[in-house]
Amino acid sequence: MALIVHKYGGTSMGSTERIRNVAKRVAKWARAGHQMVVVPSAMSGETNRLLGLASELAPSRADKSYYRELDMLAATGEQASSALLAIALQAEGVPSVSYTGWQVPVRTDDSYTKARIESIDDKRVRADLDAGRVVIVTGFQGIDPAGHITTLGRGGSDTSAVAVAAALKAAECLIYTDVDGVYTTDPRVVPAAQRLKTVSFEEMLEMASLGSKVLQIRSVEFAGKYKVPMRVLSSFTPWDIALDEEAKSGTLITFEEDEKMEKAVVSGIAFNRSEAKISVRGVPDTPGIAYQILGPVAEANIDVDVILQNIGKDGKTDFSFTVNQGDYNRTMDLLREVVLPKLGADEVIGNSNICKVSIVGIGMRSHVGVASTMFRALSEEGINIQMISTSEIKTSVVIDEKYLELAVRALHTAFGLDSAEVSKTA
Repeated sequence: MALIVHKYGGTSMGSTERIRNVAKRVAKWARAGHQMVVVPSAMSGETNRLLGLASELAPSRADKSYYRELDMLAATGEQASSALLAIALQAEGVPSVSYTGWQVPVRTDDSYTKARIESIDDKRVRADLDAGRVVIVTGFQGIDPAGHITTLGRGGSDTSAVAVAAALKAAECLIYTDVDGVYTTDPRVVPAAQRLKTVSFEEMLEMASLGSKVLQIRSVEFAGKYKVPMRVLSSFTPWDIALDEEAKSGTLITFEEDEKMEKAVVSGIAFNRSEAKISVRGVPDTPGIAYQILGPVAEANIDVDVILQNIGKDGKTDFSFTVNQGDYNRTMDLLREVVLPKLGADEVIGNSNICKVSIVGIGMRSHVGVASTMFRALSEEGINIQMISTSEIKTSVVIDEKYLELAVRALHTAFGLDSAEVSKTA
């Protein structure tokens, strides 16, 4: 029997009835002899409700003290769901105990609302496991060096679960969601999307970074760094499904690349609506200009995605990049107030009505003409490409947001992903 970590998303914890079903599922694994650690998210909608209340009361200009209070507030959602799950397990006759991130403790840095895990003390959890208890650890949160509660960003419970699995050297980390695995793209956009039985960590990392909502990117990074076996599967299958069948369902995220994987040039189409484009026009075309623009942005803890610098003319150039929509206004203010006066640039302009669409596949390494197929498919639909970014196993384009679904459908068809035959076999 093994040490197993289960993670349940907000939809899976969305009501007392669903929590009861989660408890029955966890109890099934525990009664089979496994040591069980469970990492739940807040009940669906709860984090948005709490942050909505905060936004109604927020100061006109937020500083670090405001973000500290956001973390204090948001962390209560997972504390409630963890306690409720422990109670439901006790009703099933299964000994259980819940802990907040600071009680474990899960130690993080002090980047409020997007903290990073630095270490996890496993002594308390192991003592409870050895005593025969199911241990429930709040996802999404930890404690910084000064003792303040921190949160890991949206989707952070995935990261918590994988980090706990790594610290405990768990046999596997099972991520239960409202979908039954990783698909070639979002089935809500492309009904013909296919579930992948296996996907490489490298592909999953790219897909997560490019907008796939199945897993948070840092959870995949953790899994890859610490070689944590992961599986994405549905929490809406009957809780009493045979354990052997459940343990092989969903999508296995694997470290190994096999010949079948290489046959699929493109494994999936990822997209991200939450992007905004910012351009600094008329900047001096001199060495170090990228650092002068992006250095202050990085110091403000704002992530930059796609970057484009145009060819200089008459000693001037234009510099464009994308950020998350949530950071758009803050980035524009920073550039106008701090960067622009120092550079002597002409102006800063922005566009929050853009999106990013990407093709991903390790087969792209050994096949030529993949990008041209992508560009042709978009051209045939009359879709203009604003920016392009590439790596060894992905190509991303920035386009007008209104063309997102059209682009995804066109690419899914162009790369032959509509057929069930593309589904990789485990």
